[in-house]
Amino acid sequence: MDLSRHLRHFIVVAEELHFGRAAEVLGIAQPPLSQSIQRLERELGAELFDRSRRQVELTMAGRLLVGEARRFLAGEERLRATMRQAGDGELGTLRVGVPPEIPAVTLHALLRHVAEETPGLRLELHELTTPEQLRRLTSAQLDAGLVHHPVDVPGLRSGPVVEIPLGVVLPRTSPLVLARPDSVPAGPEPGTRSGTESRRPGSRPWEIALADLAGHDLVVFPRETSPAWYDRVLDVCRAGGFSPVRLQHARNPEFLLGLVLAGHGVAFEQEAVARREPRLVWRPLAGTPLRRGICVAWPERPAHPAAAGFAALAAGILAQDVTAGTPGTTPLASPAPTPRPWSVVYTP
Repeated sequence: MDLSRHLRHFIVVAEELHFGRAAEVLGIAQPPLSQSIQRLERELGAELFDRSRRQVELTMAGRLLVGEARRFLAGEERLRATMRQAGDGELGTLRVGVPPEIPAVTLHALLRHVAEETPGLRLELHELTTPEQLRRLTSAQLDAGLVHHPVDVPGLRSGPVVEIPLGVVLPRTSPLVLARPDSVPAGPEPGTRSGTESRRPGSRPWEIALADLAGHDLVVFPRETSPAWYDRVLDVCRAGGFSPVRLQHARNPEFLLGLVLAGHGVAFEQEAVARREPRLVWRPLAGTPLRRGICVAWPERPAHPAAAGFAALAAGILAQDVTAGTPGTTPLASPAPTPRPWSVVYTP
């Protein structure tokens, strides 16, 4: 029995107190309407209308049912609306993995946009590396993850890929930093015979070429975390004239910064990571040879209904950061030669 349909018929008859007019309102013939009311009465075990007089009237049971029926139908509509919202990814919880190096401004923008656009959806964030996220995604312990591209795991889908330029992280006292301040140098660089720069033509004065890093050690993540990207970093270094003397491995961004600060090598990271430590300096690489792709991945089956929308949102925020030159991006113009407070504290 379709109780909701019969209750809707009952409500219209109760409002019209006339089967003919109620049938016209419902757009059905009068006999099927009468049969629907009779079946409802049999199902509930009570007469709902007094048909003994010329005008149809509600019985005591009928008057009681009017309010109950309206509450029942309103509750059903709320239930259907809730299920539609849940199916569209607007309600519930989305378990998302984020990498340890994600900039605070990016994380804040993700949380703020989700709260504004889908207030019924709660983000449950987990700080995890890409390999850890991939394992949890395949075991259904995460609904989505902000991972480094490429994602070569069966059963996972991925959203738009955003490429973030990487620069070199150096101690503030490094000769490469002291020889190339933020502003354009007025005189010749150390080691040159004239006022012309030793770098390639067209390079920006605050850029560092890979060949300039010759003789340095390199702090890099372990190969097992992302073999393809690890090999690409070393291939790009060698092609650019930089063959690291030694490799130091760091899984966590804070450990990476600590090793660079202690003089155990240089590192390639996005600018936002270097900004966590004022005694370090970030410089873009000449020609931007290293760009790290990042995207949102999620299980293909069962896919959380909000995963695809979150992937598009995250890509838009990351792409906007790259375009605007906010933390995590390569500056498009020479940094303003304004004094920096830590240059007084941390003198060479």
